[in-house]
Amino acid sequence: MRLRALLDTDALGLRLLGGEGELDRTVRGVMTTDLRDPSRYLSGGELVLTGLAWRRDAADSEPFVRLLVQAGVAALAAGEAELGDVPEDLVVACARHRLPLFAVHESVAFATITEHVVRQVSGERAGDLAAVVDRHRRMMTSGPAGGGPDVVLDLLGSDLDLRAWVLSPTGRAIAGPKTAGPGLPADLCAKLAAEHLAAARTGRRGPHRVTFGSSTYSLFPVRSSGRSPHASRDVRETVLSDWLLAVEADAGDWPEERLDLLQGVTQLIAVERDRRDAARTVRRRLAQEVLELVQTGAAPAEIAARLRVAAPVLLPGLGAAPHWQVVVARVEWQDGELEGGPVAQSLLEEILVDPLATGPEPSDRIAVAHTGDEAIALVPLPAVSTEHDGSETGILADALLASVRDPLSAGLDGDGRVTLGVSAAVHSAEGLRGALEEARHARRVAAARPGRVCAAGHQELASHVLLLPFVPDDVRRAFTARLLDPLRDYDRRHRAELIPTLEAFLDCDGSWTRCATRLHLHVNTLRYRVGRIEQLTSRDLSRLEDKLDFFLALRMS
Repeated sequence: MRLRALLDTDALGLRLLGGEGELDRTVRGVMTTDLRDPSRYLSGGELVLTGLAWRRDAADSEPFVRLLVQAGVAALAAGEAELGDVPEDLVVACARHRLPLFAVHESVAFATITEHVVRQVSGERAGDLAAVVDRHRRMMTSGPAGGGPDVVLDLLGSDLDLRAWVLSPTGRAIAGPKTAGPGLPADLCAKLAAEHLAAARTGRRGPHRVTFGSSTYSLFPVRSSGRSPHASRDVRETVLSDWLLAVEADAGDWPEERLDLLQGVTQLIAVERDRRDAARTVRRRLAQEVLELVQTGAAPAEIAARLRVAAPVLLPGLGAAPHWQVVVARVEWQDGELEGGPVAQSLLEEILVDPLATGPEPSDRIAVAHTGDEAIALVPLPAVSTEHDGSETGILADALLASVRDPLSAGLDGDGRVTLGVSAAVHSAEGLRGALEEARHARRVAAARPGRVCAAGHQELASHVLLLPFVPDDVRRAFTARLLDPLRDYDRRHRAELIPTLEAFLDCDGSWTRCATRLHLHVNTLRYRVGRIEQLTSRDLSRLEDKLDFFLALRMS
C-alpha cells in the first residue's frame, strides 16, 4: 500500500506535516518505537510510529531522522498525546531529509494504525506472493537448461503481459520473447544500451527508466550471479560488458513483489551469462597460447599446429579455418588505476558478433586474450568473399565502430577511451604475426584521432592517413595556417567560397569541366576562383607538389 492511502483513511487520524511529494512511497510494514536508535530493527519500507519519548531536546531530532532515512523507512508518524503538537525541530529535520512526517491525533491509538497497515499489506501480498512463487518455480524449471532467456521472457509476456529483451552493452539483442512479434529496432536497442550505461556510471541503482516516443522502458542490470548488487568493485570493471534487461513498462509504479520478480528474472539470465563465460575459458586459453607463439617468433609449423587444435573448437564441424583476422582493442581510463585488458577482453567478446545475429552462441566463434590494457581477438573466418573492387570482406573497422560508438561513449562517461584496430584476413599461420602488427598499427592510428571510441582498419595503413595522425599538433597548425588561412580570411570578407572550390577541384583531379558541373558554375567562374586561390597562396594548382600540399592541409585541418 502507499502512504497516500493512509492519509486518505479518516479513521487513522493522520495529518501530513511534510513530504507531500513523497506520498507514492510503498509501505511494506509498520513499527512502533521510542528507541533513540531503532535502525537495527528496521529492514526498509516501514511506517515508523513514535510517541517521542526518545526526544530530550531539539538536538535529538536530526540524528534520529538521519538513522531512519539510512534504514530506508517509508515515513514517520509522531503521536500528539505526550507533547501536544509535534516539535518544529522534528518537522525541519524530516523536511531536510525528505522523510514524510505525519502527526497522529491523540484520540487514535498506535495499535489501530498498526492493525490497519498489517491487514492491508497482508491482504495485498496473499494473492500476489502465491503467483510470484509459482512464476519463480516455472521460470527456474524453464531456465537456461530448458530454452535459455527466451523462455523466461516468454513467461513474462504470457503471465504479466510484459515485453522484455536482453541486450548487450552495445545494444545487440541477445534474447527476446518469441511470441511478441517484431523485435526492437537496432537504433532503439543502441539508445537503451547508452541510457543504461550512462546511468550505471553515475552509480544509480536500477531499474533506470527512460522514455522514447510514446513508450517507457525500465532497464534492469544483469549482474554476474556470483556478484552482489551492492558489491564495492569499481563499476568500470564490468560496465562495458554487463548485459541489461529492457522491459517495456514503467517500473516506478510497481509493487515490491513485481520488482522482486524482475530481479529474479535478471538472476536467471545471469546464470546463462555465467554459463557462457565459463564456456569461453577454453577459447581464451587457446587465444593466449597462439598469441604467445606468435609474439615469441615461434616457427609457422608450430603455430599452424596450435591453430589446427583451435579451429575445431571455434568452428565445430568445419575443420581448419581458411582465413583469420586479428582485432586489437585497448581500454584506458584517465586515472590509470584500473587495468583495461580484462575489460577490453569482455568487450571484444560482446561486439565481435554479427549485429543481425541473436542469442549468445554466435559470439562463441572467437577467442580473445588480454595483456595489460590490451585485448587481442583471433577471429576465424570460414569463408572470405571478394567484392567487385577486389577487396575482401570480413570484419570492417567502420562497421564495427558504427555499431558501438554511441553506447560505449555513454559508458565511458568522459574519463575513458576505447580504441580498436582491425587487420586484413590472412590465409595461414605465417601471416598471423604480420596481422597482429597490422592490427596494432591500426589501433595506434585510431588512438591518434579525437573521440572516446575510435577504430581504424588495415585499408588505412596503405594511405597517407597512416602518417597524418602522427604529425605534431604545432606542425599541423603551422602548415594548414600557412596554406588555408589566407583563403579563409578572403571567404569571410567576400563570401567567395574558395575553400569549397579548392576541395571540389582536388576531388575532381583538377578537371575543370567536372568541377564546374559539380559546383554548378561556369568554367570561367571556376577559373577565376582558382586563379584567386593561387594569387592568395603563391601556389600553382597545375603543379602536383602544390596540389598535394593543399590536399594534405585540407585533411589535417
